[in-house]
Amino acid sequence: MRKIVSIIPMLFALLLTACATVPSTPVLTLEGAAIGGYDVVAYQTEEKAVKGNEQFTSLYNESVWRFASAENKAKFDADPVKYAPQYGGYCAYGLSNGFIIDSDPEAFSLVDGKLYLNNTPSVRDTWLENTSYYISNADVSWEKAKAKAAKK
Repeated sequence: MRKIVSIIPMLFALLLTACATVPSTPVLTLEGAAIGGYDVVAYQTEEKAVKGNEQFTSLYNESVWRFASAENKAKFDADPVKYAPQYGGYCAYGLSNGFIIDSDPEAFSLVDGKLYLNNTPSVRDTWLENTSYYISNADVSWEKAKAKAAKK
């Protein structure tokens, strides 16, 4: 029993190290597409999570992006930075605490015209309590993680 208890902190440290590095793909890819195939333009134009269609796709930042319409695809192609989620679509709240974790495309918020995703709706609710503070922390964590990944 003591041996198990003594390795728990080591396992936790390894988990934290893994969470603090940028993944091999700079964009969260679920189900073969960026952010699970959700249409990132629809977040802005319809203010809701809308699944994209395999018929309307673009390649950007090493990922396939899906859209609900040709019009949304064209908007994205004209300005992908405007529509792509912050932090590659990884959980913004997690990053504000130094962790890179997956997000739920349904748990989103728009802040100053930018798309942020969170791990769960309850995490998003916490995130919304003080977005400016969390964004400031997440920006720093994301830059550190990218710099660390670039050194590899």
